[in-house]
Amino acid sequence: MSSALLEIDGLTKRFGGVTAVDGCSFSVPAGTVTALVGPNGSGKTTAFNLITGYMRPDAGRIRFAGASVSRPDPTRLARRGLTRTFQQARIFPDLTLVQNMVAALQQPWHALLRRAVRSHEQARALELLEEFGLARLSEERAGNLSYGQKKLLEFAAVLMADPQLVLLDEPTAGVNPVLVEQIERRIRELNERGLTFLVVEHNMNLVMRLCDPIVVLDHGTKLAEGPPTAVRNDPRVLDAYLGG
Repeated sequence: MSSALLEIDGLTKRFGGVTAVDGCSFSVPAGTVTALVGPNGSGKTTAFNLITGYMRPDAGRIRFAGASVSRPDPTRLARRGLTRTFQQARIFPDLTLVQNMVAALQQPWHALLRRAVRSHEQARALELLEEFGLARLSEERAGNLSYGQKKLLEFAAVLMADPQLVLLDEPTAGVNPVLVEQIERRIRELNERGLTFLVVEHNMNLVMRLCDPIVVLDHGTKLAEGPPTAVRNDPRVLDAYLGG
């Protein structure tokens, strides 16, 4: 059994009288592609935001790579090896693809306007852009990319610092089937190299063939957790999704 790379214990977040995440506990074993799924409004993205420091939890504990994360901060976590993407790709539209990649190294992005990209940074950026099929556009403004290409660019950019764990928030939402296949292939290849993933995704066919284990949230708390077959046949999961 793989040891847990990420451990979430009793995570809670309230917005006024609404509890978006309610005592949620789960773990992400090292070397896995773990899914975090659930009906709309189940707390998945809020959990992502709490884990990565974009929101402050009201209660609960987070451990990453064996160490407690007392005050999650996106930049510090990225330097420790935990990075993420967003439902809507966050890129700098006026920077080139290479500049976007280098900006992802958690340095002040405006420094790129004051100096040339270092040769080793450019080499790493071009290597990743090649893997994602974007190398020919390396000097193009990122704002000129298609929606799907922007998602690929963001995915590639979070790999610049060689993370241990990548959180992908709806990586295939709004993406055409060809790019869905490309994204799935990249996740598989990177996972085979040892990279761990936690994935929020609505495409359940993709989740069932790609992810193991699967964590299911409902009303902000963990409803079920296990391999795809067990989750698929769990009456509680069927009830949550189908409203039976």
